[in-house]
Amino acid sequence: MTFDKSFFGHPRGLATLFFTEMWERMSFYGMRGLLFLFMVGTVETGGMGLSERTSGAIYGLYTMLVYLLSLPGGWLADRLFGLRNAVFYGGCIITVGHLCLALPFAETFFLGLFLITIGTGFLKPNVSSLVGELYPPQEQAKRDSGFYIFFMGINLGGFLGPLIISYLGENIDWHYGFAAAGVGMFIGVIQYKLTEKHLGAAGKEPSRLPDAKAQEGREKGIRTALWITVSLLAVLVVLLMTKVITIDPVVLARGSAYVLGAGALLYFIYVFTFEDLTKDEKQKVGVILVFFLATFAFYAGYEGQGSSLTLFAERYTDRILFGNEFPAGWFISVSSAFVLIFVPVFAWLWLKLDAINRNPSTTIKMSLGLILMGLGYVTMMVASYFVIGGSKVSPMWLVLTYLLHTLGEICLYPIGLSAVTKLAPQRLVGQMMGVFFMALAFGNLSAGIFAGNFDDTAIAADTQLMINLFKTVAIVMLAAGAIVIFLNRPLKKWMGEIR
Repeated sequence: MTFDKSFFGHPRGLATLFFTEMWERMSFYGMRGLLFLFMVGTVETGGMGLSERTSGAIYGLYTMLVYLLSLPGGWLADRLFGLRNAVFYGGCIITVGHLCLALPFAETFFLGLFLITIGTGFLKPNVSSLVGELYPPQEQAKRDSGFYIFFMGINLGGFLGPLIISYLGENIDWHYGFAAAGVGMFIGVIQYKLTEKHLGAAGKEPSRLPDAKAQEGREKGIRTALWITVSLLAVLVVLLMTKVITIDPVVLARGSAYVLGAGALLYFIYVFTFEDLTKDEKQKVGVILVFFLATFAFYAGYEGQGSSLTLFAERYTDRILFGNEFPAGWFISVSSAFVLIFVPVFAWLWLKLDAINRNPSTTIKMSLGLILMGLGYVTMMVASYFVIGGSKVSPMWLVLTYLLHTLGEICLYPIGLSAVTKLAPQRLVGQMMGVFFMALAFGNLSAGIFAGNFDDTAIAADTQLMINLFKTVAIVMLAAGAIVIFLNRPLKKWMGEIR
């Protein structure tokens, strides 16, 4: 197999996927800092005037669905659409969703959020899978390098998006920011179609059964189920938009948290009880359960960046730079900038430590991620002491917090992702990866629910409230990190040869 290697020595198709994902992440991260502020913003400033509790619930549900819908999105791509079509459909749906947000109506706002979650569910998992399909099996080192370049595209978009979209949304008009996100995704879709030819045969067809008749029957069944699902969702959307039925976002968010938690628990019970696991497999799945809980806890803190921490930036941080106030959403760019700087450093560090047999185990790295997250919230506790004294604080408090959180994510996320693929029984790898992403969804939802506690009136009435909120998260994270360290020895034993 030969390639036109014209993108940093890689297949030209990598550039297609690099820029598609860059534009998608620009729109997603750009809106991430804008969304919560728009919902809690007063009607006089063009915002929705919702309470912090309602806004947090909506934000949590939105970010939860972004991760959860990746599971059916990947499944439909594998069995019906093919990876390439799924990415294109997803990009188009995201674009329409952002343009719905650009309209100044509450009904189109919620419709837009719903469409973005669906579109992201199609695009996000499948564009990553396409990267892997660009490389033949014998080019594994090149493939790993290609994913690193692709990862840089994700964070380049994450860095640039808030700088542009938050500026337009916060300084000019909220809906200009949402429109800019839609324009960015539209550019990504056009770029994707114009350069799609460079992908060769990668992801062109879905997986097919050996028997043509069985394949036809499977596709017919999936299409029928899909049309029924879409029709039911369309009816639900119409009923909601016409206010025939109403939904309380806070109740729905809390109910979803119970459903997610119960669903994960029942899944692990099912695996241990009915999957006929060997003793070694049961031990490894037990490790995955611990990692699931650690990942959930971590992202319940990390995803405060788009909600509670953005609110802190907007209300309590001195954002004057060169005589002008910069947008609160710009802080979202900080994490992506730190990822671009420190991922190469950590990749080099782990290799160096491994060469002298000092590379920390997976469990130690995960505990370090949780501890760094906890220290980030300790930093916010200290900053809150200055706030209750009556003054806005330096932006460096948030920058330091985001630095600690980003270093924690670098320690925890890629290590956890890799560990799940190695620990899961071969026949359950796909399911276990789905459970891992469920932990991220659960964490995102929890962060949104938690952000609802940052009620401005309540904080003004109780000067210790904000400190106590950050203190709660800090204690949970530090305790979780300590527990993982305590479990290090038995977990290493259960992992066997996996490190």
